[in-house]
Amino acid sequence: MSEVAENLSAQDLIEYLAQQENKTLLRFLTCGSVDDGKSTLIGRLLYDTKLLFDDQLATLERDSKKHGTVGEDIDFALLVDGLEAEREQGITIDVAYRFFTTDKRKFIVADTPGHEQYTRNMATGASTADLAILLVDARKGILTQTRRHAFIASLLGIRHIVVAVNKIDLVDYSQDIFEKIRDDFAAFASNFGFKQIVAIPLSARFGDNVIARSDRTPWYKGPALLDHLETVEVEDEQLAKPFRMAVQWVNRPNLDFRGFSGTIASGTVRPGDRIVVAASGRTSTVARIVTADGDLDAAGAGDAVTLTLADEVDISRGDLLVAATDQPEVADQFAAHVIWMHEDHLLPGRPYLVKIGTKTVTAQVTEIKHKIDVNTLDHLAAKELGLNEVAVCNFSLSQPVGFDAYTANRGTGAFIIVDRLSNATVGAGMIMFGLRRATNIHLQALDVNKAARANLKGQKPVILWFTGLSGAGKSTIANIVEKYLLAQGRHTYMLDGDNVRHGLNRDLGFTEGDRVENIRRVAEVSKLMIDAGLIVLVSFISPFRAERRMARELVEEGEFIEVFCDTPLEVAESRDPKGLYKKARAGQIKNFTGIDSPYEPPENPEIRLESGTKSVELLAEEVIALLRSRGIIV
Repeated sequence: MSEVAENLSAQDLIEYLAQQENKTLLRFLTCGSVDDGKSTLIGRLLYDTKLLFDDQLATLERDSKKHGTVGEDIDFALLVDGLEAEREQGITIDVAYRFFTTDKRKFIVADTPGHEQYTRNMATGASTADLAILLVDARKGILTQTRRHAFIASLLGIRHIVVAVNKIDLVDYSQDIFEKIRDDFAAFASNFGFKQIVAIPLSARFGDNVIARSDRTPWYKGPALLDHLETVEVEDEQLAKPFRMAVQWVNRPNLDFRGFSGTIASGTVRPGDRIVVAASGRTSTVARIVTADGDLDAAGAGDAVTLTLADEVDISRGDLLVAATDQPEVADQFAAHVIWMHEDHLLPGRPYLVKIGTKTVTAQVTEIKHKIDVNTLDHLAAKELGLNEVAVCNFSLSQPVGFDAYTANRGTGAFIIVDRLSNATVGAGMIMFGLRRATNIHLQALDVNKAARANLKGQKPVILWFTGLSGAGKSTIANIVEKYLLAQGRHTYMLDGDNVRHGLNRDLGFTEGDRVENIRRVAEVSKLMIDAGLIVLVSFISPFRAERRMARELVEEGEFIEVFCDTPLEVAESRDPKGLYKKARAGQIKNFTGIDSPYEPPENPEIRLESGTKSVELLAEEVIALLRSRGIIV
């Protein structure tokens, strides 16, 4: 390949580049269970199409001797398994993207992990693919991870599947084994909506049916893998869809220019087209399509452009610009398929960040409708989701956003779920439809507001949120503080964990999900009491930072004081006024905080009480002193 490049003239190079530009592009991924030969297959494709430079070949031969798993042969997997941990373990961990080209087509291939732990990486690779090569070890047949990857591929809109029955050499090129695997997969995936399923028997190690049909499988009459990849017709539907562009940046270099930059997700746009800001409904006309290389007469899906408009319209990062003649749904609730990608479970009621396009909003799952068994596709009841589980969930967002159903537009129907504390991506979602159940509910304007109620009482409303282990003294300290406030003539109310569970939250247990819902309800009640102008004392273990943060964000700055009753576990357990720790140690109480359920201590509480070393009276005085310093009492 290097010799060919050296012999190219300038004119040859121009013609070569023009030829490459006119080729169609196929994006595909390899997926399947661990050790089914995904990386080996890609390496074999690159090797047999002679797309490796001399130094790459030399490196591959050297690395095969050091890290290889196939004796004296070249280990093609090492071409894409670039991480040292991948080479040591013989598995793929990260997604590896490779570009290659043949005389007929250009390709971008994503080599994705087979290990169940890295299913989230497979979903990442599938999100932009047009075709999936699902590898199956001929010796093992269809496995759970094979089914999971096929299901995820269907959810993510992939409509072309190659079932590559690999290692056919290890089963003596058996036609019966190949046909059984082919038929098993066809039966399993019959309702997945795939347009085309092509099964190919192959040996990635020895090249059988990879580049050309193999003499060792004379019974197979279908195409070789590369032949199929070069000729499969994958429709580029994004250009034909309605115009959509999420604003990534408001481009304002000077007073005379204001443009809106982003990558067009679908459709085309031209100067003079009428567009709408999806969320606000404001309309305007495209004046110019600006790029670094000059203005364009038209731009389409995949183009990164800056649009200027004929009118001064309020547009910010995250807004979705759409065709005026074909607008998306706008709602603050929707139903979606969710692939959960984190060890910490998804819990309904817990606040997360949802990123749709360039828009990020706070959201929570209001209901898990059902999770899906990847083996049987049965719908199962669930209160939470674990790593790699797939479910249909209802979402509630902090503000309305524009979106399309994922099946109609992959670019505007997909979203990711982000943990608010760690900023880790914990899930991926595909919107099914908007929920319009709340469209007729609006905030009622009231003449008497929080300020009026607080002024009548002559006080500043505030939440005193006491958190800590069971036995830390939360309720005892809060009770002393409330008695002092009442003596001062203050209007108060105390919400205690045990008391609330006798009424408002009597339907909740002590699972992690129920604990989240418990605090969500209490936080909403506390907010109403703040609106009434009260000083609210909340005494709950409230073990999770995310829910305490959610409670804080429901009220205004300065209206939430986190009181951390910091008591060592051994001290709290030695008190054990209700005998709960003893029962938890004996296994009679499950999900008990500090024993078999975690407690996440506050990182920056307004006040930290060393309740293991001081009397409750002294600790109450510390809280009262803090209230004085903030002007809440005198």
